[in-house]
Amino acid sequence: MACVAVSSSHFYNARTKHSHALRSPSSRTRSVLFGIVRAESMATEKLGIKIEKNPPESKLVQLGVRKWPKWGCPPSKFPWTYNSKETCYLLEGKVKVYPDGSNEYVEIGAGDLVEFPKGMSCTWDVSVAVDKHYNFD
Repeated sequence: MACVAVSSSHFYNARTKHSHALRSPSSRTRSVLFGIVRAESMATEKLGIKIEKNPPESKLVQLGVRKWPKWGCPPSKFPWTYNSKETCYLLEGKVKVYPDGSNEYVEIGAGDLVEFPKGMSCTWDVSVAVDKHYNFD
């Protein structure tokens, strides 16, 4: 990404490492610049698992994440099946999740908001101890 909006009147060009003032920026310029910033927190989906890296605190508050139960485990490897959809927020840890029937994995870690679909069977390969909030639908 070359430019990042700092405010409605300034942006930072990462390529040139300079901050620039916008004089009376048009609404199109503002929306393009701020669109770039918003895109950074968009969720991605791989192998049926949705991941949002470092979601804004406002989203965590809106979901009530800090009120969800907590679960943790040491480095280990184990199978798991989701009987309900699970949404979790990793406070600590690093995990490779291998969905059954796939040779690929999804890596999740601290700061990730993750959604596992109902019915998914997988293997968790925990390389760094996990501490997470979780919620089943």
